[in-house]
Amino acid sequence: MAARIIDGKAVATEIRARVAEEVREFEAEAGRAPALATVIVGDDPASKIYVDMKHRACEEAGIRSVHHGLAAETGEAELLDLVAALNDDGEIDGILVQLPLPDQLDEIRVVSEIDTGKDVDGLSPTSAGLLAHGAPGLVPCTPAGVMELLRRERVELEGAEAVVVGRSKLVGVPIARLLLLANATVTSCHSRTRDLPAVCRRADVLVAAAGAPRLLGADAVKPGAVVIDVGVNRGEDGLCGDVDHEAVAEVAAAITPVPGGVGPMTIAMLLVNTLAAARGRV
Repeated sequence: MAARIIDGKAVATEIRARVAEEVREFEAEAGRAPALATVIVGDDPASKIYVDMKHRACEEAGIRSVHHGLAAETGEAELLDLVAALNDDGEIDGILVQLPLPDQLDEIRVVSEIDTGKDVDGLSPTSAGLLAHGAPGLVPCTPAGVMELLRRERVELEGAEAVVVGRSKLVGVPIARLLLLANATVTSCHSRTRDLPAVCRRADVLVAAAGAPRLLGADAVKPGAVVIDVGVNRGEDGLCGDVDHEAVAEVAAAITPVPGGVGPMTIAMLLVNTLAAARGRV
């Protein structure tokens, strides 16, 4: 029997509608709308598309968005000055510096300078430290979206075996930590994992976040597992994930599609984080 499709687009639409309603309530109480500031350095087309999508989502939810576009040759001091100014701006609730940055800029240093209360991407070392300790804080949007999909699917994580393929600080590491906080038993896999399919076959919940097209096939999936495919890879035949969707769907109990799975959740959770940041500053 083919796996049921986990419709991230439908869940994201519901979340965005809820956020819009809560934004109206916030604005009535605070006398202003929440505000998100975005920063792009350079003219990377993909970054521009992503940020434009985020601004449209903000507009639909009633969140004010402010954009700062800097030249590709911008120096680190200038960028850090902008981040400091946004930190000090009482009308700005969330700050998002779009990654990747040009080579002359130290991403870790730049992101580290974002006020933790405004770090709506949840990527600063301080935010990562709060997550590592299980302390309240803003959680990276994609991992938060994955957890929300699992919650909506009523996946029992306590005591379950979860395998995360990928160890990036953007996705893999925070997802593994969130699953551990949910009392799952978590294995993190990566490019040096021996016999990757065998390790993955142990998983009740398999999260693929390696950025490798169709890396995982049916032989890597335990019958009845829930598969969350975070990967978005563009090939000659269009977009595909990190799992071979058609093959895996014949083995798994549930699976996210690409596109339409985790992707829409990332922007929805950005709106959630922006509203939470605004509430935290009232």
